[in-house]
Amino acid sequence: MRSWREEDAPALLEAYDDPMMRQWVRLPVSTPEEAARWLELQDEGWESGTRFSFAVTDSVRGGELVGNLTLKRPGPGPERAEVGYWTAARARGRGVASRALEALTAWAFASFADAGLVRLELLHQVDNVASCRVAEKAGHAFAELLSALPPEFPPGGHLHVRRAPLTPDGTVVAQCAPGVSPAGSSDSR
Repeated sequence: MRSWREEDAPALLEAYDDPMMRQWVRLPVSTPEEAARWLELQDEGWESGTRFSFAVTDSVRGGELVGNLTLKRPGPGPERAEVGYWTAARARGRGVASRALEALTAWAFASFADAGLVRLELLHQVDNVASCRVAEKAGHAFAELLSALPPEFPPGGHLHVRRAPLTPDGTVVAQCAPGVSPAGSSDSR
């Protein structure tokens, strides 16, 4: 996991060129201008402290882009945040998303324990079976069936929840995933 960079634009465009990806994401990225704007939005999220996006790369394949992870804060209160992700077509079926989501989860609970974060929420459309499997593999248990909200979410969805590990006195166990800096990433912002 690392911060997004300007030079990721071509790989971002390639990932978004996948029809399956376009089926699930809300903001299309199909031109160099849209890719540049998407990357700017990721930077703005870090700067505002409301959205922390990471490029997921495969170090075995020379740092090839294989996905995206996002932590959205604030949630309904400081105790909650939302996580999201996507995986590039070439990386699907290799466990990339669930491992990356587990790393993001550990980072989020370690980084925001002092702010009171104890609950991560993950939402996906009810017909996105692969996202459901990823959530459950990464320890985000199914919590609730969500009603449809047309036109944006016509089929309804699932809410998955992961709670922070707590010590017996009720404080969050702050553990960070190996190789993930609680300050943000290897090139912290």
